[in-house]
Amino acid sequence: MEAGAVAPDKKNAEELGAHLVFIDESGFLLIPPLRKTWAPRGRTPIHHHHQLHDRLSVISGISVSPHRKRLGLYFNFCWENISQKEVCCFLRYLLRHLRGPVIVIWDNGTPHKGVMIREFLRKYQRLHLENFPPYAPELNPDEGIWSQAKDTMANGRPDTLGELWWDLRDTFHDMAASQSCLRACFHQSELPSFFT
Repeated sequence: MEAGAVAPDKKNAEELGAHLVFIDESGFLLIPPLRKTWAPRGRTPIHHHHQLHDRLSVISGISVSPHRKRLGLYFNFCWENISQKEVCCFLRYLLRHLRGPVIVIWDNGTPHKGVMIREFLRKYQRLHLENFPPYAPELNPDEGIWSQAKDTMANGRPDTLGELWWDLRDTFHDMAASQSCLRACFHQSELPSFFT
C-alpha cells in the first residue's frame, strides 16, 4: 500500500462492530466489452452489435461484516449518470440492510462530496465516510466487481437497455451469492488482507 493510503483499522472496526463497505460506480454500455473467444481455424470471429452508446450506471458496495468476515454485495442500477442524489439513495439502502456502525470507504469522486452528502451524514450518525488516496483504484476491492461483471457479459449483445438491465441483474445476483467471487475481489486488490 502506498504512503497516504487509508488502511481501515481492522481491530477498531471489530471492536465497534462496524461493517466496512467499499463503494464504487461504473457504467455498462449496449456496446459489449470484447474478450478472446473461439472460432474455426482461419476464420476471424466477427461480433455484431449496435452502435448505440446508451448505458446503465451502477453503484455497488462490497461489505465486510465485523465479526464473521462474511462478505455482501449491494448494488443499485441507474438510468442516468450517478449524482449525489443516487449516492444518498444507495447509502440509505445500505443502512437499511446493515445494523450498527457502517464505515464506507470510497474514492473522492464528485458524487461523493457536496451539500447532500454532508446533510445525509448529519442525519445518519452511524455512517462514517473515509476516502482512498487520489488515483488509487487498485486499493478498492469493488473494482473487482466491474472486472467480473464485464468478463461475464463479454461478447454478449443486448438489444435494449431493458435487456442489459436484466443481464446485469442476473450477473450481480450470481456474484452476490458467491463468497469466492467476492473474496477474489479482495485478493486482486492491493488492500491488506482481511482474511488471514
